[in-house]
Formats: sequence, structure tokens, C-alpha cells
Amino acid sequence: MASQLRMKSQLEGREIKISEATIERQCDREFFDSIKEKSREYEAILSMACGAGVQFTAEVLEPMAVIPALNTRFIGVAVQEGTWSERCRACGNCVLADYGGICPMTICAKSLVNGPCGGSKNGKCEAGQEKDCAWVLIYNRLKRQNRLDKLKALALPSVKDYSKQTHPGTHTNEAYLKPKMEEKSA
Repeated sequence: MASQLRMKSQLEGREIKISEATIERQCDREFFDSIKEKSREYEAILSMACGAGVQFTAEVLEPMAVIPALNTRFIGVAVQEGTWSERCRACGNCVLADYGGICPMTICAKSLVNGPCGGSKNGKCEAGQEKDCAWVLIYNRLKRQNRLDKLKALALPSVKDYSKQTHPGTHTNEAYLKPKMEEKSA
């Protein structure tokens, strides 16, 4: 990216100082130690992290301008060169273990967690005939795993705890909570 920016600025006849530095993660404060001083020499930082990394970089390096180099759309996987498929919405109440590793919140157009809608036909979603029905995928996966009994448990009235979907969310590892609880009781 830095090379492309240098070439572009030269082609436009503009002289811009472009340097590059890479840190392992842009979502943990300690990784910024190696670039914090150097970053003050520049007007802006171009971040190639996801949206969370860009926001955290802007917070850690404030008042530096941080410009995102990509557009985070979803949490997904590469299915072929240049094509990605969304697989997770980070909803905070993961049901993948019960659904054969397929997320109905993400894969189903209606985010149905209790089974297919009445509109699916021949294994395809009513939202588009090129889209597989998430529930057919779930059923077939559980069948191949010899775990169709998992579907019976889905008849519960409340399979999904929507209260866990707080945005923006905060999560504290349980290991960090216990010492604080013990301090309060002492």
C-alpha cells in the first residue's frame, strides 16, 4: 500500500513523505509502543485494520488523524479469490454448537433461530433462488454428523437471548472479575 501511494503521489507531481510500520494488532494498547513516537512525525496514519482497529488506533494515537484503508462490512471468510461470505454477526449468544456450526442469525435472511420459514423451496431461500436456505444447510449438516436430535431441543420458546446483543458491547474476561469480587467481600 505504501508503495502504491508513493507511485501515485509521484505521478501527480506531489511530494508526500510516506513511511510504513506494521504492528501485530491494532486492538491491544501494548502493540502501539513500537510506533507511538514515530507516528508523531506524520499528519495521518493509514490503518488497514477492521473498523474496531481503526477506532482504537485513533484513540491511542489521538490527536493523530487515522484514515481507514478498508471498509469493514462483516465478519466473513474467503470463499474464492475476491469473494467473501459473511459468517458471524458477533451477536454475543453463539448457538453454533447446536446448529452444526452454521449460524442461522447470519446465514438465514430472516435470522430465524427456530427453523425454516414457509417460503423456502427446493433448499433455496425465498429471498433469492441463488441463496441456500440456512435451515436446509443446518439440517443436512446435523444429519451428516448424526446429531439430528439437536433440532428437537430447538422447540424451546426462547432459544436466543437477545438481551446479550448490546451495542456497543463491552466484555471483561471472567479471570479479571474474580479478584475484584474477592476484594469487595474482604
